[in-house]
Amino acid sequence: MSPSNKKPPPSFENKQARRKYEVTETYEAGIALTGTEVKSLRHGKCEILDAHIIIKEGELFVLNLRIEPYEHGGSYNHAEKRTRKLLMHRTEISKIGAKIREKQMTCIPLKVYFNEKGKVKVLIGLGKGKKMADRREDEKKAVAKREMERAIRGR
Repeated sequence: MSPSNKKPPPSFENKQARRKYEVTETYEAGIALTGTEVKSLRHGKCEILDAHIIIKEGELFVLNLRIEPYEHGGSYNHAEKRTRKLLMHRTEISKIGAKIREKQMTCIPLKVYFNEKGKVKVLIGLGKGKKMADRREDEKKAVAKREMERAIRGR
């Protein structure tokens, strides 16, 4: 038997999220998708940058997650920016809701990916927004770290 030449399915990361928010906790959730949405994700057609999560009537929903229409979908295609339901246990949702209400935290999607079983999952981050000064400080630390590593490699 020859080794399979299949490449792993793509994952989509919200790189701005960790820069704008101080993420303290992460959760994994499933997402309710149509067939054409899954096929489009497998082709790498997703944008997670502007997405955010809300709790409505005890359920989690992700807004502004942009999944491009599947090219061969025809009349079965989906809307690009529709509201999609996240699948989690009710107890986890209530814990997240309590933290959002009590601690003034924000819930954002950090990553959309396929797990080992081929199911689409969303990594949810719970955190507080960073102030501009905090962002600048983090950037200075990153620059200093890069310079130290460069100096060590140069020896």
